[in-house]
Amino acid sequence: MSRMLTTFRQQFLRSITFVILLTLISSLILPGATWAASSSLGVDNGHLSSCPASNNCVVSQNADIKHAIDPIAYHLDRDAARETLLKVLGVVPRTEIVEQTDNYIHVLSKSRIFKFVDDVEFYFPSNESVIHLRSASRVGESDLGVNRRRMEQIRLALRDLNI
Repeated sequence: MSRMLTTFRQQFLRSITFVILLTLISSLILPGATWAASSSLGVDNGHLSSCPASNNCVVSQNADIKHAIDPIAYHLDRDAARETLLKVLGVVPRTEIVEQTDNYIHVLSKSRIFKFVDDVEFYFPSNESVIHLRSASRVGESDLGVNRRRMEQIRLALRDLNI
């Protein structure tokens, strides 16, 4: 019985070691491989990129029903709305502003446990008092609604600040 328990323990430890090793290897490989998928970021001809077919993206411009989300309307001037949005983004956990211009903001948002990266974009067209948004996971087929919830929470925070 003791020998059987020792054998089981050794096999279990090998399995755990294998899983840890596999996780480390995949975390080194996946970020480089998935960055190419996010190369369609930014504004092109006044529009944010469309969402892929997967269920892990929302966008407020030219979207089908599955991926559509309303833009955020504001009643301040554009610069004030942009500065307020930057303040809100500054307090969102695991979020890093990586690019900003006078009409565009690109943010990286990481999931708490697995550190999956989502690209979050905001576009301020000069001819409308709205902020167009796009939030997309870099990997996976589904995000369980995380991108939509994030954008709606940002919308609520901005509404509370009376933009």
